[in-house]
Amino acid sequence: MDTATPAVTVALHDGASVIASSGQVDARRHGELLLPAVDRVLAEAGVKLDAVTGVVAGVGPGPYTGLRVGLVTAATFGSALSVPVHGLCTLDGLAYAAGQGGLEGPFAVATDARRKEVYWARYEDARTRTGDPAVDRPADIAEALAGLPVVGAGAVLYPDAFPDARGPEHVAAGALAALAAERLAAGEELLEPQPLYLRRPDAQVPKNYKVVTPK
Repeated sequence: MDTATPAVTVALHDGASVIASSGQVDARRHGELLLPAVDRVLAEAGVKLDAVTGVVAGVGPGPYTGLRVGLVTAATFGSALSVPVHGLCTLDGLAYAAGQGGLEGPFAVATDARRKEVYWARYEDARTRTGDPAVDRPADIAEALAGLPVVGAGAVLYPDAFPDARGPEHVAAGALAALAAERLAAGEELLEPQPLYLRRPDAQVPKNYKVVTPK
């Protein structure tokens, strides 16, 4: 599952292929849409939740509120079912999906970080990220990414900075699950299911506020 972008996306993978998936784009309703999506995917696959042997959650980077919905839900499922919970970079899932769609490297991935910024990373190919994810203004990285295709909604939002925008725009849990299954089968360790925020949340305690107490 992944809720690090406006897409609320869930998939069920049997170790060889995706057997059911669901995706809806709504930046304000992650909490409302995620569990019904899980139910829908399980029903489509004809299995119950206790058939799940592991959970993979996108760790972002992404906005605080949406991202924590998926990670808390994944942790809850892991605890209730006594199964492992793995993390995977959301940008890696987008890169992998782009590769499945025929895009060859090198390229970059960029998602909307709001505040006129993007979360982004550079890739040698669909499976190989060449640095850590970062958050920047598009104009500040346009020169560094000049000539490269850029995958994701971040590229579509800022065509002046990223003229060669490619799909998919949003991550799909099916691609995330397939990449996780591939890495696990190869004996690779996945990330801990901890959020990758890259910056502080919008809501913060005001500085220098006055304490009002009754006399």
